[in-house]
Amino acid sequence: FEDIVKSMGLKGLLWFTLNGGDDIRGSAIKYLKREYSMTASHLEMNTNDVCVLGAGKREVVNRALGELRRIVGDTYFSDLKTGFDIFWVLDFPLLEWNEDEQRYVAQHHPFTMPNIQDLEEYEAKDPSKIRAQSYDIVINGFEVASGSIRIHDRDLQKRVFRLLDLEDKDVENKFGFLLEAFKYGAPPHGGIAVGLDRLIAIMCRTPSIRDVIAFPKTSSGSCPLTGAPCEVEKDQLAELGLKREDSK
Repeated sequence: FEDIVKSMGLKGLLWFTLNGGDDIRGSAIKYLKREYSMTASHLEMNTNDVCVLGAGKREVVNRALGELRRIVGDTYFSDLKTGFDIFWVLDFPLLEWNEDEQRYVAQHHPFTMPNIQDLEEYEAKDPSKIRAQSYDIVINGFEVASGSIRIHDRDLQKRVFRLLDLEDKDVENKFGFLLEAFKYGAPPHGGIAVGLDRLIAIMCRTPSIRDVIAFPKTSSGSCPLTGAPCEVEKDQLAELGLKREDSK
């Protein structure tokens, strides 16, 4: 399990388990027994429960422990998978910090409606706390649908662009048409899209959508059934005004 989380950015794991009463076993138990005991009490752990801990940036820890949880479940508890566990996921963050660009970027896309109360409260002091009006449907741990309410107000859209640290010139070049359209009014709108192949895979109890797709592609994008992609004829290229150059 250490190799799994290390491959996803964590430096390692801490773990402990309850053997009953005050008997606790785990890693670094000599130094952390008191902290383990407090954690077990807070989590209302029972005998033989195991707690796994990771430390680091939130997004790295969440991703690594989430993958570990999935692998442990598939490996040791697959016989418990019965029925369909369906729920909504709400209150996604509107923004996330990009270390390379040193600015906030949209977690989904820059046209998602923010939670207006959050925007008023955190716009100036902590944009990371602004929630988005977006939502997912999850079945048995798999996302099967995703959607959001969209921004339909010109001034609000410009505020979100400012949160993304976009210059006015870039906004005008890339999204000027949208802001212009908003001048004439737009109705509140939103939607949701369903991943039908994932939904069918869950219903068929198969772990891969490749098993339920009529014409699955390989990782390189080729199609074993049709042989695509194939050679393009010169007249087809000419029709599109394209010219092919062989790679050196």
